[in-house]
Amino acid sequence: MAKIGDIELGDFPLLLAPMEDVSDPPFRALCKENGADVVYTEFISSEGLIRDAAKSVQKLDIYDKERPVGIQIFGANMESMLKTIEIVERSNPDFIDINFGCPVKKVVSKGAGAGILKDIPLMVKLSEAMVKHTKLPVTVKTRLGWDHDSIYIQDVAERLQDVGIQAIAIHGRTRAQMYKGDAVWEPIADVKNNPRMHISVFGNGDVNSPEKAVIMRDKYGLDGAMIGRASIGNPWFFNEVKHYFKTGEHLQSPGITQRVLTAKRHLEMAIAWNGDHAGLFETRRHYTNYFKGIPHFKEYRLRMVTSDTKEEVFQVFEEVLEKFGGEQLAGGLSEGLA
Repeated sequence: MAKIGDIELGDFPLLLAPMEDVSDPPFRALCKENGADVVYTEFISSEGLIRDAAKSVQKLDIYDKERPVGIQIFGANMESMLKTIEIVERSNPDFIDINFGCPVKKVVSKGAGAGILKDIPLMVKLSEAMVKHTKLPVTVKTRLGWDHDSIYIQDVAERLQDVGIQAIAIHGRTRAQMYKGDAVWEPIADVKNNPRMHISVFGNGDVNSPEKAVIMRDKYGLDGAMIGRASIGNPWFFNEVKHYFKTGEHLQSPGITQRVLTAKRHLEMAIAWNGDHAGLFETRRHYTNYFKGIPHFKEYRLRMVTSDTKEEVFQVFEEVLEKFGGEQLAGGLSEGLA
């Protein structure tokens, strides 16, 4: 039984990874409906929250139907991070996650995200202070290390557990790799198999097919899989994995009608939550995968991602339904994303 603090998550839960401009409330709702066991907010800047920056504050929006849900924050300044906890607690998440893994230069250059992997004592000190500052469970998402020559994740995980971190999700790449090359899961398994470890250890990176989720569970023995890029435009991925766990067979890919209706609902929720302009813009990244594998679709996809009004996009959806509705693609959608 995987757990975060006292929160029981079942056997091998599937977690929606925190992703900037992706894991917002509309998308989290779709993933939750389609089998995600745990969801996280987009990562939130501690400095932005303290300054009351509108975009950072908006990311604190969470809803009961999402639970268990974690709010993820990042920063490297002790005072700012502790102040952030007080702000985050008002949203009543089930747990707080610290991002020690984001590889993006603008985050790393401030010593935050994966930047803190160059200062493990600060990483541990910051985690300990945050644990002591809240009654909520505190978890960590991180990477194997800064680069190939500084992979100390087994020691780091022990030290984080010792100061009270309740679960750890580990991306199987170093910061130097960014998102290139293949994720390596062996070091994550070493953390899990360390006899001193008793908190849940979740694997992240390249879980882009049901088969890979099985490998992470059965070969590497991890407590759960955190799924990121494979879910973009594909909220059905979580149910596909669970179906494969139960049957050993691929769940039939959603038909084009279902894809259109889901994309349309996604846009409607995004507009309701974030307004016409932002809602329209932030759903664009999903359309390539929503409609992946449909022959002769380029014209429609181009219009979806370049239209400036919601009316234009909804019109494209209607045209797609009229032209392609009822057709069923061969094979599972996740196979096309692998």
